[in-house]
Parts: sequence; structure tokens; C-alpha cells
Amino acid sequence: MGKIIGALVGVFLFRGNPFGLVLGGLIGHLWDIGALRPLGMQRARGSFIGPLFALAGAIAKSDGRVSEQEIAATENLMTRMQMSPDQRASAIERFSAGKQTGFAVDQTIAELRAWAGGRRDLAFLLLDMLLDVVYAEGPLSPNKFMLVRKLCAALGVHERELAALAAMRGYAYAAYGAGGGSGPQGSYRSGNGQAPRQPAGKDPYAVLGITRDAHEREIKRAYRKLISQHHPDKLGDVPDELKRRAEERAREINAAYERIREERGIK
Repeated sequence: MGKIIGALVGVFLFRGNPFGLVLGGLIGHLWDIGALRPLGMQRARGSFIGPLFALAGAIAKSDGRVSEQEIAATENLMTRMQMSPDQRASAIERFSAGKQTGFAVDQTIAELRAWAGGRRDLAFLLLDMLLDVVYAEGPLSPNKFMLVRKLCAALGVHERELAALAAMRGYAYAAYGAGGGSGPQGSYRSGNGQAPRQPAGKDPYAVLGITRDAHEREIKRAYRKLISQHHPDKLGDVPDELKRRAEERAREINAAYERIREERGIK
């Protein structure tokens, strides 16, 4: 958004000169990544860690108990994020706090929304980090789904975008209640109680968040939108693990698009 506004202002100030368009777009990009924001407005590099793990604790406990799989998924996330001993201790403390009765979930989600600052790339990162905890036990209970849906609403992420993000991680997405069950639309199910991973070879259409009968124009539009939202160069100053995950998602999006292009002969 900053690039667009900056470019328009540049064109106006420089009376249509292309230099104004370029300069304005560059300034807008620097604003988007936080480089030009006043110190008080800068996004603290690790300020999302506390609320993220607190919410992970709340999600894990929402079905009544925290399982060994959920604890293992949380510990694995700490390892992947290469946390310092102090950060790890803080994350464990916040995870434990999130498990408590009466925990302020709405306030925690508001903290994550404030950290993301309306940026969808950062919103996707937050959801991506939570997915392994969310899916640790396989099927998503109604209470877990409610928390995930509430976070998506706060971050401005549509359910179909969450489904595409899950597909990138190899998790199957299906309507809750498929096969005779009941519950809120959009949850995740698995018949064996294990995390519902996709079969070998991720569905490229699910990764792009489209159906198999999508037209060529819709496919290209979905691809361009996703690659823009998940491009690692837009992240600015975030931990290396978050950048690595963004790079992985960008590769998965490109791979999915290439598979569809080959199947359909799209040029």
C-alpha cells in the first residue's frame, strides 16, 4: 500500500515525471518495511514472540488438555526460531499463561494484530508459525477452530487463504463435519487422529487457493497475488527463521504454479 500511495504522490509532486513515480514508489516501499517510521512506531523485532506462544498455549488447551504432540510442536517451533535461552524461557512462561482459565485471548490477538500492523505478509507468518501446534493432534476441535478463526479475522486473512497456507505446509483442508459430522464450516478432519497431511505431492490448486476448474486468468491472478503476499524481500527486520519460511512458501507457490502451467499448457 505504501508503494502505491508513494508513487501517486511522486507523480503529483513531479508533475507526471517518471522520476517522481520511481522515487515515490521507493519511499513507499521503505515505509512499508518500517525503515522510515519514527523510532516509536518501529516494529520490535521479537515483540510477537510473547503473544504468539501465549496464543499457542490457549489453542492447545482449548479442547481441555495439552497433549504431548502439542508440547512437542511448540518446542520444535522454539528450536526452529533459534531462540536465545532468555527468549525460550519467556516463550514457555507465556505458553503456560495461555493455558490458564480466563486467559485474555482477545488482548493477545490484539497484540499480534498490532505487531502485524495491517501487513498481510506478517499476518501469514504468524499463522504459519502456529499451524504445527494447531494441527498437532490432527482434527481441529470446535474450540480450536474458533480461536484460529478469530485470529484470522483480526489479521484480515480469509478462510480460503488459511486453507492455501495449510496446503503449503502439507496439511489437508476440508469442511468441518465432512462425512456426516457437524460443526463450524472450515475446520480440519482426519480419520486416524494424526495430523492430516496431504498425500505425497501437494495439490497445486490448493496451494494457490483455487479450484481445479479455475480459468487461466484466475490462476494467474491467484499466483501473482500470493507471490506478492509471501515475498521474503518485503519482510524487513524479522528473525531469520521467519524469512526462511517466507522463502519456502515462495518456492512452494512457484512450484505449484509451474505444475499447473505444465498440466494446462499455459504460457
